[in-house]
Amino acid sequence: MDNAIYVRLNHIIDQILAQNEITSAEGRWLIGLDADYIPWLMAGADRIRKTFRGQEIEVCAISNVRSGNCSEDCSFCAQSGHHKTAAPVYNYISTDELSRQAKQAREWGASDFGIVSKGWGIRSTKEAGQLKAYLGDLNEASDIGRCASLGVLSKDSATSLKEMGLENYHHNLECAESFFDQVCTTHSYQDNIDTIQHASDAGLRVCAGGILGMGESLDQRIELADTLRKLNVKSVPLNFLNPQEGTPMGTQQTMTAMEILQTIAVFRYMLPQAEIRIAGGRQFLGEMQSMIFFAGASGVMIGDYLTTKGRSVNDDLKMFADLNLSIRGETQQRREVNTTVKIATG
Repeated sequence: MDNAIYVRLNHIIDQILAQNEITSAEGRWLIGLDADYIPWLMAGADRIRKTFRGQEIEVCAISNVRSGNCSEDCSFCAQSGHHKTAAPVYNYISTDELSRQAKQAREWGASDFGIVSKGWGIRSTKEAGQLKAYLGDLNEASDIGRCASLGVLSKDSATSLKEMGLENYHHNLECAESFFDQVCTTHSYQDNIDTIQHASDAGLRVCAGGILGMGESLDQRIELADTLRKLNVKSVPLNFLNPQEGTPMGTQQTMTAMEILQTIAVFRYMLPQAEIRIAGGRQFLGEMQSMIFFAGASGVMIGDYLTTKGRSVNDDLKMFADLNLSIRGETQQRREVNTTVKIATG
């Protein structure tokens, strides 16, 4: 192994710990490192995570409140009405069911709960009324953070959501701008950026990341990280493509476990103080799922995803305990519930 690589890597780590940003060129160098250097890269990412995020992790969960026949043509998505897939199709779930799911997520230790709906923002008074009912019921039923992912937003829609009681808004950039034409044509990359700005201007906490492994280059992964950095996004979910039959990306090869870990680590180097959450595609790590935290992750989505099952919640809770990781915002009551679950399933 080349000692010069270790020297340069250590210098980059020291610069980040001294609260200096690394350059995009340095990010491209990191993501292009040979697999032999990944353990050292991860060790640095772990130091950076502990320095800026500590030993607490943030847990979130979502509910797919409306599914199928989406007007957007995202190449990765099984819910798009432009593709023929086996994704479920249903209209809005009841407020009672949403509250039940939120209460369950809070028992697991989730600090935020996302209302995820297909489509393009808020396009009718009926949609606005349903969202207002959801948010009002969640506010009464639980102290869990109220989050939503509804697609592209206008300035007025973002303001309305804030007035309804929404606290956080999630909207992924999905990928680098230079790759976006391979992902979606029904809205623009600028629409994504504008949505993030509108949500932020409305006083909402913004959560924005992307999906890796869609065929983008390593340089384009750095381009995405750099864009998120320039937008000052503080909560960054990373997903890894789970190819869905019937979508244009249905035959895409999935990322390897080591490639996923290297990508997480490099995003930590690029975004040292952000909450980096690992969401969809985590299953491709297999028995190495606990390594996401050593690679720099500081948050995780728990439970099921949109149209696919997630990892067993009990397995995740046991993993957190085994790693001596505390869940941020977890009360003693929920800690006792989670401990009971871990003992019962041990």
